[in-house]
Amino acid sequence: MRTGAMTLRTKLVPAELVRGLRLDQRGLAFVEFAVTLPILLVLMSSGLELANYVIATKRIGEIAALVADNASRIGTQSILSNRPISEAEINDVFIGADLEAGQLDLEGNGRIILSSLQRNEDDQQMISWQRCFGSLAHPSSYGDEGNVGISGMGPAGDQVTAAPGTAVMVVEIAYEYEPLVPFIGLPLGKITDYAAFNIRDSRDLSRVDNSGKNEVSNCS
Repeated sequence: MRTGAMTLRTKLVPAELVRGLRLDQRGLAFVEFAVTLPILLVLMSSGLELANYVIATKRIGEIAALVADNASRIGTQSILSNRPISEAEINDVFIGADLEAGQLDLEGNGRIILSSLQRNEDDQQMISWQRCFGSLAHPSSYGDEGNVGISGMGPAGDQVTAAPGTAVMVVEIAYEYEPLVPFIGLPLGKITDYAAFNIRDSRDLSRVDNSGKNEVSNCS
């Protein structure tokens, strides 16, 4: 009799265990958290990435305006004649932009193209000179140094032109965005922007002085 009772209890134990496990909800919250955690991480990472991209885009636009503004201010005017700007002053503008960029590493991941848009003797728009900063491979979208007879510089429908006897400092900037979380795979690529300022004071527009034999920031 005892043997039969023990056998019956042994057969009932698995069913009791299954029933107990089915009714036990102590680990339910942990299981739900484990299932939703990857989704939450992707959403949080994507939001952080997008916010960082927007901030980087805003900073690139501010740097473009800063370079154009500073380039429009360089050069001094003497009593006897208008003085040309110098290669040293142009390099200083680029150094200021790089410092402003901070951790963006504009020199390694970006490209600044500074152009002097003027009118020639035939009243044609021309790019008198052009200087560049940064190692990113990005050709000018609006023309190269020496281009004559262009309609202006800038995006289509928003081009600027130079008035007679003056110049416009046109800045095109490109930056290769580096993702914070590369494995997310959001389509966030190169950031580009544009700015233009008319020169503030009269200057000698015929040349860029390099009597100090400074490094020339050529675009080639």
